[in-house]
Amino acid sequence: MSEVPATYGFGVTLPIGYNEAITRVKGALKVEGFGVLTEIDVRQTLNEKLGTEMPPYIILGACNPHLAQRAIDQEPEIGLLLPCNVVVRAQGDGSRVEIVDPQAMLGIVGSAQLDAVASEAEQRLRRVVAALEREGAAKD
Repeated sequence: MSEVPATYGFGVTLPIGYNEAITRVKGALKVEGFGVLTEIDVRQTLNEKLGTEMPPYIILGACNPHLAQRAIDQEPEIGLLLPCNVVVRAQGDGSRVEIVDPQAMLGIVGSAQLDAVASEAEQRLRRVVAALEREGAAKD
């Protein structure tokens, strides 16, 4: 598993195409109890608004309802930091998947109760990356 150069996320590079990567990411998220609430096609948006071209790039807003409820119960304003963003982007002949680190996001609040929610979310999302990595290795 390779890390995002910054301290706010983690991810994996996959030897599969962009559309297949999106399908696999959604499936792996579902296994860990996450649904996709939003899909932002950054490539399409920037092309429409700015006339620019870029490789395929989508932001998926992933949410685990049980974890979200626990977080909101503790801190109603936490919705400002939800959902967990997952980026899928074309990279050469493959794809790159990057997931925001919930501990980095929720850690700014400084709440032990939210830290527990963030830790569980991170564990689940790291399992998503590990599952994708295993699938990608099996494809090689």
